[in-house]
Amino acid sequence: MISVAFCTFHCRRCINIGCITLITLNASRERTNPNFALEIPAYQSKLDALVQSEIMMLEDAMIGLGFSNAVYIPLIDSQPPVMLQVYIVYLGLNKIHDPILTTNHHLQLLSNVFARKEEAEKSMLYSYKRSFSGFSAMLNSTQATTLAEMDGVISVFRSRVVELHTTRSWDFLGLNLASHSSEANPLQLAYGGDVIVAVLDSGIWPESYSFREEPGTGPIPKSWKGQCVSGDKFDPKRACNRKLIGARYYLKGFEKKFPLSKSEYRSARDFNGHGTHTASTAVGSSVKNASFFGIAQGTVRGGAPRAQLAVYKICWSVGMGTKCTEADIMAAFDDALSDGVDVISASFGLPAPFKPFFFSSADIGSFHAMQQGVSVVFSGGNDGPDPSLVGNVAPWSICVAASSIDRTFPTRILVDRNLSFVGQSFVVKPINAELVYAIDYFVDGVCRGRNWNKKTARGKVILCFSTVGSVFVDEAELAAFNASASALIFVEPVNRQVPDVDIIPTILVDIIQGTRMYHYLGLSPKGKVVVVKISPSMTVIKKSPAPAVAMFSSRGPSSLAPDILKIAIFSIFVPFKRSVASVAAWLKPDITAPGINILAAWPCKTPPTTLLPNDPRSVNWNFQSGTSMSCPHVSGVVALLKSAHPDWSPAAIRSALMTTAYTSDTTQDSILYGGIAKPADPFDIGAGHIDPVRAMDPGLVYDLKTTDYILFLCNIGYTISQIKRIVEVSPGTIICCPKSFPLTNSNLNYPSITVSNLQSTMTLKRTVRNVGRKKTAIYFASIVEPNGVEVKVWPRVLIFSCFWEEMSYYVTLKPEKQSQGRYDFGEIIWSDGCHSVRSPLVVLVNTSTNRSNTTAAAAAAAAEE
Repeated sequence: MISVAFCTFHCRRCINIGCITLITLNASRERTNPNFALEIPAYQSKLDALVQSEIMMLEDAMIGLGFSNAVYIPLIDSQPPVMLQVYIVYLGLNKIHDPILTTNHHLQLLSNVFARKEEAEKSMLYSYKRSFSGFSAMLNSTQATTLAEMDGVISVFRSRVVELHTTRSWDFLGLNLASHSSEANPLQLAYGGDVIVAVLDSGIWPESYSFREEPGTGPIPKSWKGQCVSGDKFDPKRACNRKLIGARYYLKGFEKKFPLSKSEYRSARDFNGHGTHTASTAVGSSVKNASFFGIAQGTVRGGAPRAQLAVYKICWSVGMGTKCTEADIMAAFDDALSDGVDVISASFGLPAPFKPFFFSSADIGSFHAMQQGVSVVFSGGNDGPDPSLVGNVAPWSICVAASSIDRTFPTRILVDRNLSFVGQSFVVKPINAELVYAIDYFVDGVCRGRNWNKKTARGKVILCFSTVGSVFVDEAELAAFNASASALIFVEPVNRQVPDVDIIPTILVDIIQGTRMYHYLGLSPKGKVVVVKISPSMTVIKKSPAPAVAMFSSRGPSSLAPDILKIAIFSIFVPFKRSVASVAAWLKPDITAPGINILAAWPCKTPPTTLLPNDPRSVNWNFQSGTSMSCPHVSGVVALLKSAHPDWSPAAIRSALMTTAYTSDTTQDSILYGGIAKPADPFDIGAGHIDPVRAMDPGLVYDLKTTDYILFLCNIGYTISQIKRIVEVSPGTIICCPKSFPLTNSNLNYPSITVSNLQSTMTLKRTVRNVGRKKTAIYFASIVEPNGVEVKVWPRVLIFSCFWEEMSYYVTLKPEKQSQGRYDFGEIIWSDGCHSVRSPLVVLVNTSTNRSNTTAAAAAAAAEE
């Protein structure tokens, strides 16, 4: 029996509807100070008042969009014309592409409602000139009405103050899920209704408000054939409803490997907390006044709050960890597909070395799901930042990396009223204590339990360096707790810092700040007590740059993907006879999504951290980090897409996610690699960061059928018998591999192009389908070439004359440098002026082999002469 380890770390704003573009607004927010300690402090709810302005519709004010679409927009409030308010004037796609010219265009428009240009300049607050085109300005209602009637203006609306949200990740992703929002995308108004999402995890805490029926929750779909199975402390009549429609549990495989903990529930009830957290992230109902000990108080919600949830408990607590077995996983896939689910969210995976697909229950189960039209979303793992450790890389599923959002928890540290520092933490109330260095309590200053010298540090704050003894924060935290310290200041490189739920207040600071504290302690007179004051943590949103790739997020390239590695692995099973010159791979991870400090539902009887088994704290909401948290973000978005486009295949949905993803952060610079000043590449973030709203209307999609994947398996050398271990076929169906393979696996119609061994010129084929809202569309190709690779696309123009029409194009790659093993990156973008369909281009040029062969041949010829 193979046990499966959990993929856990211990566990913009533009809505595109075809060619219609609206802005969702996020007003400034005031956050309460976070409170965190071993004891549960009382706190009061503090929310900004929601300012509701009176909105009126201009009579017959239909905003023409220059295409076949038009939409009524609520434009102006009923304030007197002389009252100035902040309005946003939205112009849609930025067709100018020059920031200065775009701003000048905005000022020219704005000057039409002012007597002088100087007044217009003074009125303008922001010029939106990079990702989209528009501006905000102080206007009265008459001026706003005039602007709304001008050519090229899509919409004009007031900038309003909105309610606070603690699950900041969905706001950061641009999803406005307010039930009565006039700014919400019509394609997402179903909120995932009529879609069933299966979560394969550690179970569910059904009493959580996240799993209660909310207004708008529809009836159980007629396609549902599942069950709500009774068990230990799990009564189906009380646990299941129109939200949580199914619950099963699987432990036969587990119990063959591990004894079941006495604390565990022999039912679908969640003891660990992980499953409750991921389920609420994906499809949780909206819940007001949620917080973690008062931190980030507001409303939590899932990505598809009206989708129905089916839970399959496959993972169980073992000591301080959680384990799953492949036997149980396979059973869960089998039931879930038979039950009639539409999306499967799976935050688990095997560690390296990875086995062939036909030896993986997850890969087999997800292939069956794909054949039945069910999308499967996997976490990519938490083994970063080393390369080639990304897991769950089968091309028929979605693999997700993890990244940050624009929220931080700064904590001020004042040493002797002389030195001020800022760290990251969850600190509830002020701490005034003596600051000491770790060497006073730990041998060699190594903050690890076995190095503790048994001296008590009661009432003291310990300064500890991760670099001394290569200590992890969890180790240091537990060691400081055992030494009775009041708090821990943990020093580690900023790119590794992930504030976490702590058993004692633990503040993360960078190496520079930690070194200054260390020197200050060393230079203080002997016997002097150095006092440190730690203020309660603050919550700061819209913190730039964001997103950034999580340090722990597993990176590509896949150790299974490059053919040169595949041959080494799979030759154990089958003989290879074909040439491997100019071979190819497929990109993993596919996409990145929020996975750092995600607040979601938690079992009230499960402590918020596993470091302290007898932790007395009880919470309904908890912060967790990992690709386990980014996975359900994508699952929730997939549910929205499935609801909006029920006829799309899993491949089409994945294509929509990948081709609309973005690679720039909030500063309009490249997304960074784990907090350091290095741009992330496709092996870090796949196609980029998920953009749910743009994914609703991608314009074009790259689709795949079962036969395409079978040919793919043939290409990597699988025998017919091995393929039959994966593929679901009808009785009597014959599977055969062609005698001659059509080029390489790069012809798999994937939304990215990855070539892992380009030795000579090769040509690849891709096919796209028109799924835009316009019947006729003309797309033009643009290319960013990888370094040392000449890229040609033919044809450069694709002309679609009807919906659902498919057209193919060819990509020729020619190496133009001598290289032996470095990947370079580029992209191919198809644009019709409204959609931008982007595919990453990843190429490893390996011309040194040809060069060596040519040299050897020349030497042999010379010898014969």
